[in-house]
Amino acid sequence: MMNDQEISSDKLSSRVNALIIIDIQEKIIRPIFNKDSIIKNIKKLINAYQILEENIFVSEQNPLKLGVTIPELSPIAEFRKFEKMEFSLAKLEDFLKELKDKKITNLIVCGIETHICIQQTVLDCLQKGFEVILISDSMGSRNRVDHEIALQRMAQSGAILTTTESIIFELCKTADREEFKEIRNIINS
Repeated sequence: MMNDQEISSDKLSSRVNALIIIDIQEKIIRPIFNKDSIIKNIKKLINAYQILEENIFVSEQNPLKLGVTIPELSPIAEFRKFEKMEFSLAKLEDFLKELKDKKITNLIVCGIETHICIQQTVLDCLQKGFEVILISDSMGSRNRVDHEIALQRMAQSGAILTTTESIIFELCKTADREEFKEIRNIINS
């Protein structure tokens, strides 16, 4: 099991990362306790990932019954979408194949609900050898305690906790980077 002292920012090299946005759908988002903040932070992540030309994957849980990805997020970015019935995205062979084909080893995870689909996906991905970074302020559940306990369980299993702003600057790496001004504007928005 790794902890944050064992993971350096150098491991977050371009093109081996994927932003995994789990189930930000019309019917699921309504009762989430911190939904406005989650949506705002995920927009920042998507914008930063586009500027830095990183991979973005989106899952939708049973979209026929629960709706599609909310309109506030869907037109923002080009992304690969996976529809699922299983709670764990890692049960989809197409998802795992795409990660393997693109040589993605680091999964930066956000979305809802922390204690259901996120937790099951993260635990399965950790078991499969992926490094998982949880964007704790870009995910949530209907109940705060479910969110907090799930974060603890995933961290104890080897996932790394961080925040939206922290991961964006870690991916950017330097203020000398050409895209830094755009990144700073995203953070300040």
